[in-house]
Amino acid sequence: MPNRSSDALFQLIKSLEKSEKRNFKLYITRNSASEDLKSIQLFDALDKMEEYDEAQLLNKNKNLRKAQLSNAKAHLYREILSSLRLIRQEENVDIQLHEQLDYARILYNKGLYLQSLKTLDKIKEMARAHNQTTYLLQALFFEKTIEALHITRSMQDRADQLAGEVDAANDRLRMISQLSNLSLELYSWYIRNGVARNETDEEAVREFFEKQLPVNVSDCQGFYERLYLYQSFSWYAFIRQDFLMYYRYTQRWVDLFDREPFMVAVETSHYIKGMHNLLGAHFDLLNDEKFRETLARFEEFSKTDLVKNNVNNRIQTFVYLYISKLNQHFIDGTFSEGLDLVPYIEDKLKEYWIYLDRHRILVFYYKVACLYFGSGDYEKTIDYLNKIINWKVDLRTDLQCYSRLLHLIAHYELGNFDLLEYLIKSVYRFMAKMGNLSGVEEEIFRFLRRSFNLTPVRLKPEFERLVENLKQYEGNRFETRAFMYLDIISWMESKIRHVPVQDVIREKYLTGMRRG
Repeated sequence: MPNRSSDALFQLIKSLEKSEKRNFKLYITRNSASEDLKSIQLFDALDKMEEYDEAQLLNKNKNLRKAQLSNAKAHLYREILSSLRLIRQEENVDIQLHEQLDYARILYNKGLYLQSLKTLDKIKEMARAHNQTTYLLQALFFEKTIEALHITRSMQDRADQLAGEVDAANDRLRMISQLSNLSLELYSWYIRNGVARNETDEEAVREFFEKQLPVNVSDCQGFYERLYLYQSFSWYAFIRQDFLMYYRYTQRWVDLFDREPFMVAVETSHYIKGMHNLLGAHFDLLNDEKFRETLARFEEFSKTDLVKNNVNNRIQTFVYLYISKLNQHFIDGTFSEGLDLVPYIEDKLKEYWIYLDRHRILVFYYKVACLYFGSGDYEKTIDYLNKIINWKVDLRTDLQCYSRLLHLIAHYELGNFDLLEYLIKSVYRFMAKMGNLSGVEEEIFRFLRRSFNLTPVRLKPEFERLVENLKQYEGNRFETRAFMYLDIISWMESKIRHVPVQDVIREKYLTGMRRG
């Protein structure tokens, strides 16, 4: 994978579609100033680069001195954004509202107060229709300014009416801010720590959640208040590993968009994330039929113009759609079939590399590693796990932990016994640093301590004993995530029965279907 370039202009140019590049050229050539002609030259030079290289850039543009480069890049950056604003303004309601606010200000500055107020009325109507409280508040404050400074209307109750509208908008915005803060902080807690490992973790999360949850939350009626409320409960339930509660609130999250379908275009990213989390809830509960229905719906959504014509929507939909497609193969036990997805995923990871956060990339690496492990290709398993282990990040210690354990088992399967002692000590040290281990991890930890001085031949019985010890945790909700990260029990059953691990998982899936 290439290194992420930190140059903002280079990233912006690389994000442009062909049509957007054409539009920029048309936009910039309308002005024949020498500075704009230099901008086109700089644009073309950056567009041809695979990686940003300032020395190469200056070498190929002799008319651009190093002292001028910073200003030239800043000017080009502004021009690109201006050209994008012209062609993208109809796609986003917030851009349209911002434009109308600009018009209201221009009219006011021209002394056309009544026209300015008329424009503000249109803004308020559009803002209310699309749940855009911040723009509604901006329009109201501007309207108050005009009414306070100029004699414009004869309504005697105008001041009271405006004051009431502002108070109502402020109350809504306050609730939205509190709930969005709570949702973000809970999600951040999960990214840093993973799920609650025991009653102590759960109590800490519960205390935080109840303390931060607004007392009048039952009064929430607006779209955004309910959106962030359902998100907050979703993260809270997920961290506690209460998957039934998680399912209920992710379903409400998606239902919110179903009741107000026009909001899908306004808050597409929130809709995409809601669909992803609903799929995750069905996966956690092994609701196979509902999982398939939701996945089919999400795949249809991925083909809409709303996704295809927006880079951010396209990237986010790819991430969550293909995580779910991989999860489908984990449910079914069809690991070998799932490998057909890997080349496409790899291509997209390269294409979207500069946009993807590290957390998502790690998840893809781990899931692909599990595909290879389930299909019996342990060398490929190790290749993908090494991508996680060798990437120095401070996210998802739980994912790092299970990557190392699966890495150890893959080497065991390959018969690399000369490496096992080193690997056992390495995993032991990593897990010791984690602290606050779950029950499953404690069992693994004890297994590693016992295994230090064992010969390779004696390791297999120790693995078998580990599996027997782990079975007692299968019904414990604090331990369920551990089994989803690594189905070590199915792996051990495959060793005992001398059949591929995917056959064991597939058999469990089919047995579950027959029981259902």
